[in-house]
Amino acid sequence: MNIVLINLLPHREARRKKRREAFYIGAAVTLVLGGLLLALGDGVLSAMIDSQQSRNEFLQSQIAVLDHQIRDIATLRQEIDSLRARQKAVEDLQSDRNLPVYLFDDLTRKMPSGVQVTSVRQQGRSVLIEGTALSQERVADLLRNLSNGQGWLEKPELIEIRSVQRPGIAQTVSSFQLRASLKLPGSGSAAHKTPASAH
Repeated sequence: MNIVLINLLPHREARRKKRREAFYIGAAVTLVLGGLLLALGDGVLSAMIDSQQSRNEFLQSQIAVLDHQIRDIATLRQEIDSLRARQKAVEDLQSDRNLPVYLFDDLTRKMPSGVQVTSVRQQGRSVLIEGTALSQERVADLLRNLSNGQGWLEKPELIEIRSVQRPGIAQTVSSFQLRASLKLPGSGSAAHKTPASAH
């Protein structure tokens, strides 16, 4: 005898219920895993941000140290420049102190016979020389002597020359006025010679 079993339970409803339960379980697991991943990522990002901030703070402290050192270096450079300026001023004063001696010694050695200087004026590096000569040729000799590149005077130029009568004497002389440039100390080998060593 064959027995036929008939399931009277609503099998479709049971299947739907199982699928619904599986969906809810999967969604819950997904939410839990997503929350864990988010928490893990947040922790990793927070650790990276903290590490970067500590690096930034270290770099800022080192930059502050370097800025302080740069300010110290700038102050030292200013002091060095100030000391160099003072040293140059002292050297210029010492070198200029002996210039009148060198200048008159130079004029004495280069003055041809028959030429007499009546005035020497210095303005900066320009020297104005006035005097008289027995002839214009003597003035030309003086210009040649001054332009030979030796000594303390260079680049002479004649400003004026004229014939004048000496008072009380029936003699005509040439009155002249010329300008020459004074060499800077150390600008040439002859400029280093002192009056004692030049003779």
